[in-house]
Amino acid sequence: MASGIQPDAGQILNSLINSVLVVDDALAIHYANPAAQQLLAQSSRKLFGTPLPELLSYFSLNIDLMRESLAAGQGFTDNEVTLVIDSRSHILSLTAQRLPDDFILLEMAPMDNQRRLSQEQLQHAQQIAARDLVRGLAHEIKNPLGGLRGAAQLLSKALPDPALTEYTKVIIEQADRLRNLVDRLLGPQHPGMHITESIHKVAERVVALVSMELPDNVRLIRDYDPSLPELPHDPEQIEQVLLNIVRNALQALGPEGGEITLRTRTAFQLTLHGERYRLAARIDVEDNGPGIPPHLQDTLFYPMVSGREGGTGLGLSIARNLIDQHAGKIEFTSWPGHTSFRFTCRFGNRGVYATRNSLGRR
Repeated sequence: MASGIQPDAGQILNSLINSVLVVDDALAIHYANPAAQQLLAQSSRKLFGTPLPELLSYFSLNIDLMRESLAAGQGFTDNEVTLVIDSRSHILSLTAQRLPDDFILLEMAPMDNQRRLSQEQLQHAQQIAARDLVRGLAHEIKNPLGGLRGAAQLLSKALPDPALTEYTKVIIEQADRLRNLVDRLLGPQHPGMHITESIHKVAERVVALVSMELPDNVRLIRDYDPSLPELPHDPEQIEQVLLNIVRNALQALGPEGGEITLRTRTAFQLTLHGERYRLAARIDVEDNGPGIPPHLQDTLFYPMVSGREGGTGLGLSIARNLIDQHAGKIEFTSWPGHTSFRFTCRFGNRGVYATRNSLGRR
């Protein structure tokens, strides 16, 4: 390079793969590099002067905390910011720095795939540890419950006054109720019988069951991929997974009503439990309810975690366990007005692809 020649700052910014914005204190955009224009799906001319939050359906950034850090003369970093544009979510790492004249420099980088995978593996390991702990406690509870119930039955037979047997009846009923709860905590202990058939048959059974519970202001939409191959699975277990998630969506909508969409697609080139698969089946359950509260999202699949008053918090934990038994993956995205649960299961051997199915888009 010739002596004294300095690289042009604009060319450097334009060549960055990370999104760079310069905003004022109201977050109105004064500069956007090409990567930011692509991310926000707007030209630089249209972006100029527009407050960043107005371009987004959802923005998880704690703006007040960012402003406090910058006002204290410190930089600000959030390693996991969710940004939703036109119903598409992006998970980014965001860094903010104060510039002269009260401008703010924002740099947003996509979350590294390896880092995301490591996070998923850590969360999965924590969920398994929590599930195993609850199962251990459930086993410890179940044995005394059997003795308690048996003693109440013997006592009922020995009591001379029939009126007193009402008390032993209550003991037996409550012991049975606790036993049922413990059985749900333990969940299925072994994989069921797998058969190869269309996943849409299971979906239609769930639709038939849920349709009887739907209020008039809730619409259930089926969006099936007719080319989806048949899938080796346990129909009862997958039905339980789908039913739990669809009922959760129905409860999340509440009295205001809304829409639930059941969607199937083929997923391409993905990793499940450390194995790479060319093709897999993807099932989505979406609703347009209020969304999952942020404080619940990190522990949503843990046993006994529920956002609903009176809920046991077992449905999603059991669903996770059943999908694990199918060597699949279950995940979700959520923000106000949108929640989507997605589970992905392999078709069988890696790379295998058959082409038979029955139901299409409705």
